[in-house]
Parts: sequence; structure tokens; C-alpha cells
Amino acid sequence: MPYNRIQVRPIAGALGAEIHGVDLSKPLNNETFSEVHQALLDYLVIFFPDQHITQEHQKEFGRRFGPLNTHPFVHPDREGQQDPEVFEVRHEPGETYIFGEGWHMDHTWKEKPLMGGILYAREVPPYGGDTLFSNLYLAYETLSDGLKKTLEGMKAVHAANPDLYVGDPNIKMTRQQIDALTAVHPVVRTHPDSGRKLLFLHPHIVKRFDGMTVEESQPLLKYLCDHAVRPEFTCRFSWKANDLAFWDNRAVMHNPINDYQGFRRVMHRVAVEGTKPV
Repeated sequence: MPYNRIQVRPIAGALGAEIHGVDLSKPLNNETFSEVHQALLDYLVIFFPDQHITQEHQKEFGRRFGPLNTHPFVHPDREGQQDPEVFEVRHEPGETYIFGEGWHMDHTWKEKPLMGGILYAREVPPYGGDTLFSNLYLAYETLSDGLKKTLEGMKAVHAANPDLYVGDPNIKMTRQQIDALTAVHPVVRTHPDSGRKLLFLHPHIVKRFDGMTVEESQPLLKYLCDHAVRPEFTCRFSWKANDLAFWDNRAVMHNPINDYQGFRRVMHRVAVEGTKPV
């Protein structure tokens, strides 16, 4: 579509675009919001460079897309977590763990996974700390017709994995509570806004296909998850302080790179609630 109120600059062939001409510290009029929303659907992850915003500005922007999420794992007493709708993703120089490492989508262990994530860079390392994103439309569309037919009607068991959060100071839930978070979703999802089909899988949370054992599921699951992050399906974003990213969690996997040991990195995430995958 033509954009009249914003400037859209793609950063890769598969997905991702920078949005210019928008100041998120001010309310967006309906025409500008409509173009931003369309850019999200067109490019799946959009980046707003050099935005000087408060937590309230970030939340106000998120609410234009739907109700905000409160992260269930976050300990309310951790410094920076006074607002339950703003999740501070903080890495200190002495820590080796980073939150969310590895390819994944957010909260697919829920019946209604998140619609999207809005991440704002408060403090970034002098180098490293990039984030990768992958287009799950392309992951599905490039499968063979035979494999597409096989996957139609299949479902997968998504279960929160407590092993991913060992040593994370953000976590308030017990191992047993995390392990109980499970949902079953279609392997091939139809996006509620675009109507396009996509591969709704990711490696860390999907345990098995519904009706199959873990051992039976692993060969096909590994193939599909490896296929979904082929380089030509991805983009890579290098953060600067005050950059903001918004990804469509319904059609994108993301992967924060753990290559900035010894440096501090502080990000604020606001997430928008989603709908049940069909």
C-alpha cells in the first residue's frame, strides 16, 4: 500500500522495516496509526529509531493495538518492575544468562498467545546484543505441497520450559508452576488479519505433536524449526539507545543474541494480548 503519513524503509528482503516520521511521545492520529498498523502487517517487525518516550508513552502506543499483558513470571519486587505492564529485560555486566535466548515466540504456552511485543532500548552495550527475526509465512509457503498437506489439521503441544529460566532473577514462579503451563495449537495457523497461512512452531516450547510421543515428533519438529530460520527468511536488527521495535508475535520468531558479556543492557517490553490461534 502507499504510505502518505509515514516513511517506510525495509531493512531486509524477508521482513523488517524502519518507520520514520513518527514521534511516539505524542498520540498518533487515526490516519497515521492506520499506516503504522498496515506497516506491521506488511513487514511483520517494524523499528522506530531514536524515540524519546516514557513507559506511559510506550503503554499508550501498545494499547492502540489491544489490551496489555502482565508477564506472569516477573517478580514484582525486582528493581524496575514497579509497573506490571512494563517488563524490564535487564542484563548486568556480571551475568551470563540473557532472558529469552534462542529462537522463540512469546507465550505460546497460553491458550491465547501474545499478539505482539514492543521493545524499547533504554541502555545498550557498545557492540553486540542484536536481535534476529524470522518470517513464518515464508517458512510455510516454501514447504513442499506434500508436507503442507501432511501438516494440515495437525496440532502441537506448547509447554513452558522451566529449564530455560534457571538462574534468571526475574522469575517468581516455581519450577512446578512453570511446567504446568501448556496449550495445544494448530501447526499451520491462519493469521487473523492477513488471512495468510504460516508455520506456528518454535523449538524451545513445542514439546511434541498432539497424539504423538516426544520421540516420534522430534525428527519432523526439528526439520520444521530449522527450516523456519533459514537465513533468507530472517532479518537482523542492531540496537541503539532509544530505538523501539514492534514485532507481530503471531507470524514471527525472534532470537536475542548473547554476545555482549561484561556489558549492561536494559530494555523495556510492553506486550499486547492476542487471540486463540485457528
